[in-house]
Amino acid sequence: MRNINASEITKNIKEMCIEANHFLSEDMIKVFAQAKQQEQSPLGCQILDQLDENLEIAADDMIPICQDTGMAVVFMEIGQDVHIEGENLEDAINEGVRQGYVDGYLRKSVVKDPILRENTKDNTPAVIHYSIVPGENIKITLAPKGFGSENMSRIFMLKPADGIEGVREAVLCAVRDAGPNACPPMVVGVGIGGTFEKCAYLSKKALTRPADSSSPIPYVKELEEELLEKINRLGIGPAGLGGTQTALAVNVETYPTHIAGLPVAVNICCHVNRHVSRVL
Repeated sequence: MRNINASEITKNIKEMCIEANHFLSEDMIKVFAQAKQQEQSPLGCQILDQLDENLEIAADDMIPICQDTGMAVVFMEIGQDVHIEGENLEDAINEGVRQGYVDGYLRKSVVKDPILRENTKDNTPAVIHYSIVPGENIKITLAPKGFGSENMSRIFMLKPADGIEGVREAVLCAVRDAGPNACPPMVVGVGIGGTFEKCAYLSKKALTRPADSSSPIPYVKELEEELLEKINRLGIGPAGLGGTQTALAVNVETYPTHIAGLPVAVNICCHVNRHVSRVL
């Protein structure tokens, strides 16, 4: 049994909030550079150059990559041989978010109640997903999610007979409908299977997978590649002003489901797709 003090979780989450909002992750740097090389539209190239300049300024001057510094989404993979000492875990996570957004001078965008709309003034609470895994480590993945792209999310409760063709059309429908609103070039997370809420979780988790990776499942890998090609043929382009680079990556995650259903969720993220992971 390994002991980890909750204060270590708070400290790391604070740092991760600041890091994710100022620096592009290595996988996103790679796919963004590829998009710059592959864009065929002169205007699209100009937009990508401007976005690249913005990223450099953000990193050099410690200015957030985007004015919408997002709602913190935290994935906690907790080893079953870990004992967390000190503060309650959920309080420790939210304290890390509070410190990151307050001390990091990041915009506070969370309201206490979805109808009454009073700002919490420290960007808490976070949305937290827990999973228990083998081992004695804790892996934290933090993904600040801006709502320009989050508002473009879709869930489709397809029939099993719709099959993979129905999945393809659902994803393309979501991207077409999103158009410029998701700040393309985008990363598209897709969840297939499970239940209504499980496929949404999968689509969110898919966005945290390295954008330059592929699914280990052969048919899913093919689907990712096919969807990326078809999305980039839509012509939406960088900033929605036309071009050949509408998406930087398509990540698909699957889960077993019921014989009577085929749930599909699409969660789109903008060109920065902020995410950072640490193992304690």
